[in-house]
Amino acid sequence: MGEKRLTIKELPLSERPRERMIKEGAAALSDADLLGVLLRTGTAEETAVQLGERILLAAGSLAELPRFGLDEFLAIKGMGPAKAVTLLAAIELANRLSSRSRYESLTISSPADAAGLVIEEMRHYLREHFRVLLLDTKNKVLGMEEISIGSLNTSLVHPREVFRPAIRKACASVILIHNHPSGDPTPSSEDIAVTRRLYEAGRLLGIEVLDHVVIGDGRFVSFREKGLLKQ
Repeated sequence: MGEKRLTIKELPLSERPRERMIKEGAAALSDADLLGVLLRTGTAEETAVQLGERILLAAGSLAELPRFGLDEFLAIKGMGPAKAVTLLAAIELANRLSSRSRYESLTISSPADAAGLVIEEMRHYLREHFRVLLLDTKNKVLGMEEISIGSLNTSLVHPREVFRPAIRKACASVILIHNHPSGDPTPSSEDIAVTRRLYEAGRLLGIEVLDHVVIGDGRFVSFREKGLLKQ
């Protein structure tokens, strides 16, 4: 038989995060409490809340938690695939809610406007994240979608995945955005090749690729400003 795992039900009633959440509301819970609710069970030596505390310690803070991927969560003792996937799903939902409220209703009038939406967030990523900014006919932001997360120096993107959200939202145009973990936003030959492919795919679909913005450490490069975007 395996070791018995401690559950939240073994805590005193006043310390059970689910019961406190029902009685006092989610705002009354600590970050570790909320993680404990999601994790449900801990390990043989600790409760789910204590495991949540260790996760926060490993990340450094709640703000750094979105930088964790599956491998980082699985490296924490007591974290199996089910727990890790649960937290990744919660983080993704939070990201999507945040992006909708943060971006929508804004109007993009320059590459700096597009870069300004993400530069403080994306400059710290350890892997390449490829996103698409969705715009209407007046360059008003309809949303932003993350398309892929690559390795340290490459993002794998396909026109189908890039333009699917644009088609769904009936966008007039898009701006491509991705980061360089090295901190140097100079476009690579692969960046240029991918951009040309997506530009041509957009022409066929009637969705214009206005720009491709590469994010570095506190700076960015615009394909349009550099004359790299095919006209």
